[in-house]
Amino acid sequence: MSRIAFSLNRVILAAFFLSVVTNLPAMTKPRRPDVEDYAVHIEKQPPTSSVSQAISDANAVITGKICSQIYKGDFGAARKLLEQNSQLNNPYFDHLGVVVSEYEAIAEKSESARQAAYAEKLAELKKLKVADDTDVTDVNDVNDVNDINGIQKVFSAIANVREFADEQQREELFAEPFVKEAFEKAIERSAELESEAKWLDAYTNSYYWLVGLVPDNKEYSDYAQRLIDKANIVASFQDSPCESRRERFLNVKKEMFIRSIELLDSHYVDIDHLDYSQMATKAIERCQLLAEVVNSSSVVQEALRDSYYDTNKAQYDQYEKKLSAFSAGLKGILEQVKYSLVGIRKDEFIDVFKKVLALNETTVQLPRRLLIVQFSEASLAVLDQYTVMVWPKQVEDFDKLMTNEFTGIGIEISKRKGLLTAVSLLPDTPAYGSGLDAGDVIVAVGGQPTKDMSLTCAVKNITGPAGTDVVLTVRRPDSKETRDITITRAKITVPTIRGWQRTKAGKWLYMIDEERKIGYVRLTGFDERTSANLEKVLLQLEAQGMVEGGLILDLRFNTGGLLDSAVEVADKFIKEGMIVSTRPRFQPIYSYKSAKKNGTHPNYPLVVLINSGSASASEIVAGALADEEYNRAVLVGERSHGKGSVQTITSYPQNGAQLKYTMANYFLPSGQKVESRETMEKLGREDWGIAPDVEVKLRSDELKKMLDVQRDNDVLVKADHDIDTVPLKKHTIEETLAVDVQLAIGVLVIKSKLIEAQVQGLRAN
Repeated sequence: MSRIAFSLNRVILAAFFLSVVTNLPAMTKPRRPDVEDYAVHIEKQPPTSSVSQAISDANAVITGKICSQIYKGDFGAARKLLEQNSQLNNPYFDHLGVVVSEYEAIAEKSESARQAAYAEKLAELKKLKVADDTDVTDVNDVNDVNDINGIQKVFSAIANVREFADEQQREELFAEPFVKEAFEKAIERSAELESEAKWLDAYTNSYYWLVGLVPDNKEYSDYAQRLIDKANIVASFQDSPCESRRERFLNVKKEMFIRSIELLDSHYVDIDHLDYSQMATKAIERCQLLAEVVNSSSVVQEALRDSYYDTNKAQYDQYEKKLSAFSAGLKGILEQVKYSLVGIRKDEFIDVFKKVLALNETTVQLPRRLLIVQFSEASLAVLDQYTVMVWPKQVEDFDKLMTNEFTGIGIEISKRKGLLTAVSLLPDTPAYGSGLDAGDVIVAVGGQPTKDMSLTCAVKNITGPAGTDVVLTVRRPDSKETRDITITRAKITVPTIRGWQRTKAGKWLYMIDEERKIGYVRLTGFDERTSANLEKVLLQLEAQGMVEGGLILDLRFNTGGLLDSAVEVADKFIKEGMIVSTRPRFQPIYSYKSAKKNGTHPNYPLVVLINSGSASASEIVAGALADEEYNRAVLVGERSHGKGSVQTITSYPQNGAQLKYTMANYFLPSGQKVESRETMEKLGREDWGIAPDVEVKLRSDELKKMLDVQRDNDVLVKADHDIDTVPLKKHTIEETLAVDVQLAIGVLVIKSKLIEAQVQGLRAN
């Protein structure tokens, strides 16, 4: 990618020119030209001090107009302004022209890649069409509804074409008879799988694809959710490598949920969303699904025979009759709720909950704790996705998630191609000097195979009390030989500050443009240490010259964290004034979080990268810095997640349980509410969260390339890693910018800011 180079000689000549014309005699009644007639005016007027000032003013005005278009992401308008004023022969316009040309090159490269990929994927889809008996491909016939692989291949091909198609091409794609037929076959196949009680298969093989291809189809999404709920119910009856079905809902009591409802009645943020009739309806419908699963699933029936009815086999023999009575009773309770003319209130909702539990006791006697969990989960889902019960068995894991602290060994793991893999090591942790290396496949944990172990379960098995040992059976990805590594667990703190690349010693590199002194900092979350650690990095970068350059703050995929931490981060770039306000229910006065005068960093150009993974605290930081009240930063990327609300955690449910609930909404400094995606989608709107100033959407292929390079640059291998034998796969900043389009355009915005500052500086002088 080409770079903008400021020529010292041209700057000196420009300064000399301004010095000369400033000392010429002044004209009478000088007229400051408008931008549009600048060229004509300069030809008519002899050079004078007034004209010199006019030149400086006009250049500054035009530069400002060009840059403002760049900061809005309208590079086409910026190009047009440059062409309209090309006769001015201004070197700074040349520099801005380079910026626009670089953007155009990025856009052209992306569009060319899209068109090529579209043609390739369309050709692959056409190969799947079975035209006649003389044109049979080696791909399974989609018309065979019993062939799951055939249907999945077709849907995968359709999804690939859709990904790279423009709007018109997508319309043509879904109008294809072949595609319509594939949809029909998938729905038929799903019905067959559901009749066999294979709800997870029905979802993964059919409705997963249908919802992905036609996300606006409510019928598809509702049915997909129904399948997921049934699959989850089945899973709740099964043991996992990490916990038995008995342990899963240990110590769950009905009083926990009742107390939670009482608290929500007075503290939940939006009284209009406390629709107890709808909450009761959804909860009863979930219990009806539970009854359907019990009636249809041999897996669940086996679990009931082996566990829940093991003390009374004769009682189980009557379960079908009792299950029918349970279902009939649920139907009656649901009718009472639906036909209530005025709806139901809190106390009546709690009565419904108690009636369902009592009905279960007098009929089928399904596991009481499981019924409580299902009823609670379904009813709270009506409110929002962030209001949830945290049952006693889940509290420990939940606390780890909120604090970024745990006792373990210090590795980042993932499931790559179904294999549990050590992605990277954390410096100064037990894993770093243990012999475990990045890329190692973890075959077993404590002798327990990881083949069918979920990622969550693997984390749970690897972590444990400090001072205890865990034995990992590992192998290199290119070898079949395994070895056991014993690692002693210790307290691990996951850092939230990262640079663009990590060195072998674990040191992060933060400067991405040494010439222009452009720094880069990625925040992966907001915890108690984020602000202090960011302060150290900023001071380091500023000492290296970033005060004369700019900063890119990367909040992509940052799902949030602590509110106070987010406020402290934003405060570093805002001199004074409100950063965010929250307004709990029944409180007319907003709760304000404001910037402090002390500790504000220099006003160098700032770009914030955001995407749909930027949520909660990330939205507060991005929203405050880009708010019209300050215009401190330019946002580049995609619309943020759209959380728009404040949650708090309370132990009010008692007996070891907790409730996380939404208690307030966020408001930006200008008073704008950060809208929830859930709410906006229900209204058919798309203006949730924080919108970028410069929108740069990534296709899946672009996102994958970006994440692959980022992952390679993030990796830290073991302390004694033999680089000669297994070289580290690191990428230069040029290679990184070539695949990270959002970052590359963020750099272009910073360059534009620096050019504008140069022109404004000359104008001031």
